[in-house]
Amino acid sequence: PPAREIPRAPRHKHRATGGRRNIHQKKRKFEMGRPAVLCKIGAKRVRAVRCRGGNMKYRGLRIDAGNFAWGSEKCTKKVRILDVVYNSTSNEFVRTKTLTKNSIVQIDAQPYLQWYMKKFGVDLRKKSKKGAKDAKDAKEAKDAKEEPEEKKNRHVIFKLKAREAKQKLDPAVEEQFQSGRLLASIASRPGQSGRCDGYVLEGEELTFYKKKLEKKKKA
Repeated sequence: PPAREIPRAPRHKHRATGGRRNIHQKKRKFEMGRPAVLCKIGAKRVRAVRCRGGNMKYRGLRIDAGNFAWGSEKCTKKVRILDVVYNSTSNEFVRTKTLTKNSIVQIDAQPYLQWYMKKFGVDLRKKSKKGAKDAKDAKEAKDAKEEPEEKKNRHVIFKLKAREAKQKLDPAVEEQFQSGRLLASIASRPGQSGRCDGYVLEGEELTFYKKKLEKKKKA
């Protein structure tokens, strides 16, 4: 059906007093609305739509990857979107894996793991709980593993150690690296821009959504 059948004009509505309005003019093109896109996870499929004023919108029908920022580390990587886990609008969007702005999704942690390893010399998947003995064992295991992989000169080793000494990582984020998946929020509008970009959840926001997910599991 043509898009002109979806108007955004208030002429069909009742007055504030409850009375009916007399419809004195037809639908106008500038009042036109379009059907919802309901972008899903899948191989990238984007369609261009010509809009009023010659502007363009890009309908994301299927998207499987996007740029996600890890704010506290000032690191942005293009990563795969694995699953939709929460949407405040409707659970139906979670069931159908629909991507909308502010959907909470699970993304692949691998690009961030590689970046962290390169910058700090620490493998977050194998980082032990903080205890003197555990830390020592982990360090020995790391040193033994690092030797055959690549030889680092003293300058690089000391630089990485200095960085690691100053580094503070949110325990809740660190815990997620064990599973290889991170919780993230979508900040772009896939149905308008054809992109699915966002940021990794941290701090109070991460705690808030973790509680929501736990509550959902119990229900």
